[in-house]
Formats: sequence, C-alpha cells, structure tokens
Amino acid sequence: MQRTTHRRRLLARPVVVSLAAAVALTATSCAKSEDDASNGSSSSSSADAAQQVASPAPDGKTCTVDAYGGKKLDLKNATVGFSQSEKEANPFRIAETQSIKDEAKKRGVKLLTANAQSQFSKQISDVQDLLAKGADLLVIAPLNSDGWDPVLQAAAAKKVPIVTIDRKINATACKDYVSFIASDFVEQGKRAADQMIEATGGKGEVAILLGSAGNNVTTERTKGFKDQIAAKAPGLKVVFEQTGDFAREKGQQVTEQLIQSKPGIKGIYAENDEMGLGAVAALKGAGKKAGDVKIVTVDGTRNAVQGIVDGWISGVIESNPRFGPLAFQTLDTFTKGDEVAQDIIIEDGAYTSGNAKSDIGKAY
Repeated sequence: MQRTTHRRRLLARPVVVSLAAAVALTATSCAKSEDDASNGSSSSSSADAAQQVASPAPDGKTCTVDAYGGKKLDLKNATVGFSQSEKEANPFRIAETQSIKDEAKKRGVKLLTANAQSQFSKQISDVQDLLAKGADLLVIAPLNSDGWDPVLQAAAAKKVPIVTIDRKINATACKDYVSFIASDFVEQGKRAADQMIEATGGKGEVAILLGSAGNNVTTERTKGFKDQIAAKAPGLKVVFEQTGDFAREKGQQVTEQLIQSKPGIKGIYAENDEMGLGAVAALKGAGKKAGDVKIVTVDGTRNAVQGIVDGWISGVIESNPRFGPLAFQTLDTFTKGDEVAQDIIIEDGAYTSGNAKSDIGKAY
C-alpha cells in the first residue's frame, strides 16, 4: 500500500527518517468517535502509521538540559504528566491520548493524565495539579496558544521540562518549554487548497469551516489555504467563513446556515474531519447528492477517509495524532543531556480517491 506523502518544501533536501532515528537526527543537528468506538486505538501502535519526522534544517535551533536550566534524569524513574485539552469525542484526541498511554506503558514510565474537557481554565488547573502530584516532566496538548504564564512559572520554579504537542504555546522555546512537536499547519492548508482547486476546477465560491479560535492551528491552516488559493486559483473565491469549533455538531449547524445563505456554494474546506463530517450530514439533510459540493478536510480519521470512498469528500490531508513515541523519545534524549530540536515537524500523508480504499487501514 502506498499513501501520498508530502515532503516539506521549506527544507533544502528533506529526508524522511524513521521514528527510531528521528531524535538521533535532531540531536546531531540541533469520548469516542461518534460512529465507531474502536477508532483511535486500533492502529495507534501500527508501525506503518507512526509519525515520521522531516529532517531538521542544518541551522535548526536546539535545546539541552543545561541551556534550559533543568537536570538530567533517567526517564524510567521519572513521572510524566500528560494534559489533554479536549473532550475525547473525536478520533484525533482518542488516538492522541492512547498513543501517549501506550508509549508510557511500553517504556515502563509512570504516567499521570488529565483531560480539560475543552475548558482552558480547567487545563491550567489540571497542569498545576500534575505538578503538585510530582510530575517530573510534562507533555501538554494545549487548548489555546495564549494564557499559559501561570503554568510556565510553576514549571520553571520546579525545573520541570515541558514538551508541547499539536498546538503551540506562545512562549520562548528552550526557556519556557523544551520542544514543540506538530505538523506544518500552513502547509496543510496549502495542500488542502490544492485538493480544492483540483476538485472544483479552480473556479466558483467556497466556504471555510474554521477551527476554534485562539490557537495556531486554526490561524495557520486558514492562512495556508487562502494564500494558496490567491496564488494558484484567483477564480476560486472564499465567500463564507465561520467557526465550527472543530466539532461535528457545530460543523453541521454552520453548513446548514451556509446552504441557506450561499445556495450556489461549490466547495467547503473544513479545518478538521469532524466538521467536514458535520458538513456531509447537513448536505444529506438538504437533499444534496455526493459530489454536489466538494469537501476537503484535515486529519485522516477513518470516517473521513470512508467519506472519500463513498464520494462525499474529495480529499483529506493527514494530521497524524500518534505523538506518544516521538514525545517520549524527545524527553528521553533531552533528560540524558543530549540536544533536541526546538521545533520538530512531522511529515503528513494525504488521502484521495486514488488511495482512500487501499489505505483506510492507516487511518485512525
């Protein structure tokens, strides 16, 4: 099986490395699914579905224990605290949390977990509680990018290193946190735009179902999409933008409004799969047929990939949630005193009508 894989354009000659070699390379250079309760954990440990890393640029910034002001320790004897931001009501969060738990168990590391249930104030108190319970290291999936000063100050006082995943904290790397591990969200937006251009022929009116406000994922996926449309398909006009909060129900509600206000809409860019699946439900409810409105989404959940097979979705840009192995390897390398990259960018694949049926087993 082959899956479309994008190589980061910002790197001179990017090399995709296996997870086992990824951190070694950086050291030398610097609620369940609404449709399927088994989604998320079934393929979270699959070798061919594991995250792969784009090789860092030669001048990529790195971080060490000495530079950060922490202390060396043996990860096997440490306690790791993991803060999940959102309700586990979609496959991405299910797979993300399961991947962290699986890797901690595999390594024999004590893990403390907390779920903020999509409430930022709770996430702040959650992380403070993890610190109070003795977490030596923190892995945080932030709900918002701003507002983290209380946590950063508390962690700094105890010299507890922080690795953030998926969303970025607006703070200083190798001072407030060690590393940020995520996809290139601007590039995801550009690739979604390319799929939308292909699906629509580059002409017509399109809508954007925005993710939740206050984080870099929404901002960057929007920027990438709009920039690429402007550069490559000026005949494609974004005429509607409204937040769907990365939720299926909200995505459906917004699409129902969209159909009323813009009956001639030709395409919908949903900034995650759950909103895209909500859009599909709305189109079905309005009596539309598969393919009447082209939908492009970001994530790579099994239900969305099935949507391609069924003809309702034109393409899905992958955003791999299986952070466990890479997050723990980063912590292990760092706590031994070796360098880790401040920004670790993941290579993502894509699903299209050409590979969705054969590669659906890699989805989560």
